[in-house]
Amino acid sequence: MFGDYDYEDTHHILPRGALPHQGSSFSETYRCYSAAMMQTMTERPELLYGGKIVLPNSAFVKLSSLHISWPMLFQLTNAAQDRTSHSGVLEFTAEEGRVYVPQWMMQTLLLEEGQFIDIKNVELPLGTFVKIQPQSVDFLEITDPKAVLEQALRNFSTLTVGDIISFKYNDKLYDILVLEKKPEGQGISIVETDLEVDFAPPVGYVEPTPMHRPASAAAAVNQPNLKGSTTSIKEHTVAEDIAFKPFAGSGQKLSGKKHGAPDGTASLADTTNVPAALRLPPGKLFFGYPVVPVKGKGHSDTEPPSSSGGGGGSGGSGGGPPAFTGAGQTLKAARRGAAGSSSTSGSPSRK
Repeated sequence: MFGDYDYEDTHHILPRGALPHQGSSFSETYRCYSAAMMQTMTERPELLYGGKIVLPNSAFVKLSSLHISWPMLFQLTNAAQDRTSHSGVLEFTAEEGRVYVPQWMMQTLLLEEGQFIDIKNVELPLGTFVKIQPQSVDFLEITDPKAVLEQALRNFSTLTVGDIISFKYNDKLYDILVLEKKPEGQGISIVETDLEVDFAPPVGYVEPTPMHRPASAAAAVNQPNLKGSTTSIKEHTVAEDIAFKPFAGSGQKLSGKKHGAPDGTASLADTTNVPAALRLPPGKLFFGYPVVPVKGKGHSDTEPPSSSGGGGGSGGSGGGPPAFTGAGQTLKAARRGAAGSSSTSGSPSRK
């Protein structure tokens, strides 16, 4: 009964010996409308601010019979204005004879609502590089433009040089002009590919002019005053160089009013003197303060031993003054052992 037919995996019944339309291409003419004209109850950002179109169901049937490879990419041509662009397909839910495209694509193709547009399927190479130019300096206000652009390009399948695509971010529309692309050709596919993106200065962007300071002010900032010579150690000592002053900070009041700085604080903050580089001969060291050498045994400055004995007693047998010769007092009663010794060395007992 089915001897003259083969059942293909694509669920299309073909006569025996007949081959699918392998070399054929999809080419149709539709009336073009913007995506905002679709009878949808809710706003669809992927359709309004993306790069894909909506075709009728009959286009899907024909594309299936042609065994078009995925993703399905199309070339859109306005023959009246000789304008061309490329896009992917989002779904096949449009009315017969109509195609819905994003608003930016209608502006690129110079189309009005209801005009005819030619659509045919194409195969585009995977893109590796694209250079874009924002059409407003407002694009510079985006905190992370790379992440925002990566999220916006997920709704696009192709890019064409000369197209001004639009995307929405934080309830604001941004227009982007495609300047260059690689590889060369009509367009590129950006589906499942690593795309390098380069940014050109936005339209209306002006480079900020550098601030030129007066020569005297620049010299005062960049060339501080050098203090001291390069050979005199005396001029590089800590006492003369830093002029340390303790507690030279400023105070704060609980009422919030500023408290005046003590005398000398302003002068310390305003000084810009920098010590000059000190060059010493080999073998000589400088620590920032005068070094007092240690005196030997023959140069003793201690007092001679006291000639008068008694009184407080002598703390040692040396010639120096006695050390640790004081007597202590306690409020507690002396113990037995301590009481005996103290009675012998203390004042005589009363009779």
